[in-house]
Amino acid sequence: MPTLTDLVRDHTDLTEADLEWLHALVSDWQLLADLSFADLLLWVPLRSAEALPAEGASPSRRTRVDTGAAVPGWVAIAQMRPTTGPTAYPEDLVGKVVRTGRRGLIDVAWRERRIVREGDPEWGSGIPVREESIPVRRGAKILGVIQRSTNLSSARTPSRLELTYLQSASDLATMISEGRFPVPGEEPNMVRSPRVGDGLMRLDRSGKVTYASPNAQSAYRRLGFPADLVGEALGQITADLCDTGEPMEEALSAVLSGRAPREVEVESRGSIMQLRTIPLVVGGTRIGAVVLCRDVTELRWRDRELMTKDATIREIHHRVKNNLQTVAALLRLQARRLRIPEGRAALDEAVRRVGSIAIVHETLSHTPDELIDFDDIADRVITMAGEVSTPETKVTPKRTGSFGVLPAEVATPLAMALTELLQNALEHGLANRFGTLEVVAHRYGEGEEHREPRGIAVWGEWPEPGAHEPRAPHEAEPAERPSGRRLVTVIADDGVGLPEDFDVENSTSLGLQIVRTLIVGELGGRLDFRPRPGGGTEVVVDVPLDHTHRLGRT
Repeated sequence: MPTLTDLVRDHTDLTEADLEWLHALVSDWQLLADLSFADLLLWVPLRSAEALPAEGASPSRRTRVDTGAAVPGWVAIAQMRPTTGPTAYPEDLVGKVVRTGRRGLIDVAWRERRIVREGDPEWGSGIPVREESIPVRRGAKILGVIQRSTNLSSARTPSRLELTYLQSASDLATMISEGRFPVPGEEPNMVRSPRVGDGLMRLDRSGKVTYASPNAQSAYRRLGFPADLVGEALGQITADLCDTGEPMEEALSAVLSGRAPREVEVESRGSIMQLRTIPLVVGGTRIGAVVLCRDVTELRWRDRELMTKDATIREIHHRVKNNLQTVAALLRLQARRLRIPEGRAALDEAVRRVGSIAIVHETLSHTPDELIDFDDIADRVITMAGEVSTPETKVTPKRTGSFGVLPAEVATPLAMALTELLQNALEHGLANRFGTLEVVAHRYGEGEEHREPRGIAVWGEWPEPGAHEPRAPHEAEPAERPSGRRLVTVIADDGVGLPEDFDVENSTSLGLQIVRTLIVGELGGRLDFRPRPGGGTEVVVDVPLDHTHRLGRT
């Protein structure tokens, strides 16, 4: 189904400013539908040269005719059904086209720039429907017409609540036709604004309540006001209920008195209420206001609990990082006391491994969730590896490409594996020599083409199905190219290369055993060591980013 923006841009002469106004109206017109107990359809005129397809079909931009009429027809760009009553149009009408003359009330409202309510109920769909048309104005320009259709099949003697709803809907319709609603420059700023059924109060010009729905009355009783709201100054009683001993914000007082459009939250006696005020200005005169209210106590308490849990989790990560740094410091002190070079080297390796885990927990202590921008962690791990390399090595590792955002369960083992592979390259491949060491990261399966980063044949070690080329002893067995969302990391150096009899699966190196356990066993990924074209070594780490692709996970 085409969007409102698509329909307006493709089939009308409305400007971008007009489009923004219509978006603001449609984002807030559930209020009008609920107050009216009616369906709303927003019609805008087709451009004068627009072709008219068969009745009820979507408009086409490819065939054009010159009708010679100012408005050859109308296209429905938005639809809203009421939550307070039965719908008149259960089918979707967005995109429907009608010719001029087929919707008489729309034509009259457009031509005479006024709300049109004349006419008898229609029975076209087998139920009586009362039609009204409301011109949508922005400044001096009429942008379109709202068709308001009320299902009369369940008509009954209206209650005071329904009469208040209908009167408020009539005032809002007048404001729309005068270009006063939606309020220019004002947008609902809450995640979910109160709706009509949550609670409604009608205020007069002085800010006194003339009507309060049962839900609104109940919400104020939970705040601590047991009496009837009718006749009370809403701003004053709300200020008294929420009195904290400090001066009340002046803007808040204006909102609760119905003089300014805004959304606020007030709290009293452990209850939290969300309020939205809509001043009613008809004919240039403020006649009162509609105030919607909603009890959000449970919602806000859940939000606070989640915030508390998030803060607790971040604090745990912070303390884990501090403890790991303490462990690393103790190991470093112990290493300095050892006189055995092998023991000192083993403790230094343990310090690096602990440090890589601490970096991840430090990052998690500053994030609101368990997702990490791994580029920062990779850069710190790469820098740490360069700092501990011997002076004779003279190698500065660098990163190419982006790891992107990774979940913590992937980031921690990947950081450790990256630390081990960088250290292995510096100690063995580039020992006592100049050279280059590069980390290349690339993500696959996220809408991008399978292109190889910087000319490195990432997939060379896993040929397409059916390929049977001879392989060196150190290379992996042939397999199909992996699918799904994946992160491929290549650690490449131009050092001495791999030994002739190298086999990562049978290697006695503790570091390589750790890498294999983390990448293959924990993350369900693939690990491949191979000679680098031109000399040196490339290590390819391929990690699935979809949980269903990981080994040992369901």
